[in-house]
Amino acid sequence: MSRINVVTNDNANPEQAALFEAINGKIGMVPNFLRVLANSPVALEAFLGLHRIASEGVLDEQTRERIALTVAQENGCQYCVSAHTAIGRKAGLDNAEIAANRTGTSQDEKAAAAVSFAHTVVEHKGQVSAAELLAIRNAGYSEAEIVEIITHVGMNVLTNFIGTISQVEIDFPAVELKLAA
Repeated sequence: MSRINVVTNDNANPEQAALFEAINGKIGMVPNFLRVLANSPVALEAFLGLHRIASEGVLDEQTRERIALTVAQENGCQYCVSAHTAIGRKAGLDNAEIAANRTGTSQDEKAAAAVSFAHTVVEHKGQVSAAELLAIRNAGYSEAEIVEIITHVGMNVLTNFIGTISQVEIDFPAVELKLAA
């Protein structure tokens, strides 16, 4: 049971209901973590705006999902690991790639640099070294892509915190946080 109210279609006010209708129209459902965010329609609108902007950037969908997986695993958010496993599969990531992403790497050489950098940003709370920045640049990432990686880390930290603090019910196929050996 969620430790923070989950706004349902039945108890949504008109502003929340309109947001839910828009979300449902885009993705065919309203994930539970967004129903928690809807307690503050302003917070939900801010997240949706950031998500929209971040999705229109130069990073491809698979890279964005790889980042989400490593950040969720590092932050211990089962909700987000479960959600991004499902979304990542839909984006074309296979089980081996998802497992690699959850450990902070990738089977794809260039993507491995992005995932490793994202993992480092989370693990060291933004305190990355000049060598770590040089490594991501040497892997072929532009300044715009580096900024987008950092943006995706921040956006995913927000959703990880919503998921772990609220302990909202997972509405995707559940994935255990512990990786198989």
